[in-house]
Amino acid sequence: MEKDTTIKYKSEDITIVWKPKVCIHSKLCWKELGDVFKPAERPWVKVNGASTDKIKAQIDKCPSGALSYFSNNDETTSSEIKAESIVEIVSNGPLLVYGNITVKKEGEEDITKNKVTAFCRCGHSANKPYCDGTHTKMDFKG
Repeated sequence: MEKDTTIKYKSEDITIVWKPKVCIHSKLCWKELGDVFKPAERPWVKVNGASTDKIKAQIDKCPSGALSYFSNNDETTSSEIKAESIVEIVSNGPLLVYGNITVKKEGEEDITKNKVTAFCRCGHSANKPYCDGTHTKMDFKG
């Protein structure tokens, strides 16, 4: 399996962590906080585009957990939560599992996921069992 890429964007207060392979391209980040998240630009994350509190609040809404953050004074990430597990079926989209889970895939090392994990329901993801946003191109209904 290809190694997961992790990209970090650092401001004075926090470091934003982005895992592109986990991203389902929900567009919430840039539609709701376009001064920070600018997908047409490189780098696409502008860490000084809003207050640290606004950035944290937006990242906490990330449905896939592709975005997280940690304080530069404390490397406890936003995704290290202690919560019950909740499963949400997104209309015409992925299956979202909130909370701490372990994904077991035959022949591969177990992967621990925190915060939110988006699983493919359409069957067309190139990153199974995870959603990669292909359901929108396939016009998945379900």
